[in-house]
Amino acid sequence: MRLFGQVNSNEQDMCVEQLTVACKMPLPYIIPLSPFTGDSVIQNASNSSVGQAVIQLAASLGITTINVVRDRPNLQSLVERLQDLGADHVITEEQLRKPEMKDLFKNCPRPRLALNCVGGKSTTEMLRHLDYGGTMVTYGGMAKQPVTIPVSALIFKNVKLCGFWVTQWKKDRYQNREEITKMIRDLCDLIRRGKLLPPPCTEWPLEDFSQALRDAQTPFLSRKQILIM
Repeated sequence: MRLFGQVNSNEQDMCVEQLTVACKMPLPYIIPLSPFTGDSVIQNASNSSVGQAVIQLAASLGITTINVVRDRPNLQSLVERLQDLGADHVITEEQLRKPEMKDLFKNCPRPRLALNCVGGKSTTEMLRHLDYGGTMVTYGGMAKQPVTIPVSALIFKNVKLCGFWVTQWKKDRYQNREEITKMIRDLCDLIRRGKLLPPPCTEWPLEDFSQALRDAQTPFLSRKQILIM
């Protein structure tokens, strides 16, 4: 398997799960989580592959993560798994809406960055907790609901909103492949050093694709399904 440009033998020997993680990581890699160690970032869909990468990259930079997940029957197991990756705080969508959230910020700075992959109420609630002048980056819309922004957040908190689309990001750098190659190599280095782990996966022979599709649509399974050619 070839990445962008030339890769060394160590990169070629990495397993498919690891290479998949490296190739999906532009979002947390290119957006500065924060300029200072000790800052914090809040994100929803924290158990997604991007969410898990944000947790690990932030941990390596000394940045606190506030990770929002949906409530589920095996919540404690998920919390422990994300904490093992380096998550500082794991809360549910319901907890995000409660007044008790203010207690969290007694010992944790308000986030200067929010990463939104859900939309709807989750986005609005995360905005409430952004620090003054903070930025929200939207890269997905899993809830299939609009992003609703309170006017007060724009006027009194001066929050900034932007989107991210990895396809366009790559197109913009078509003439500068070196930047993409460096990103992939840096991420591969983190993977080799055990600082960036892939999400849990199940490998399926191609002929078992129907079972893989069924598992991919199972709620709260939290495992990626990989077809082996």
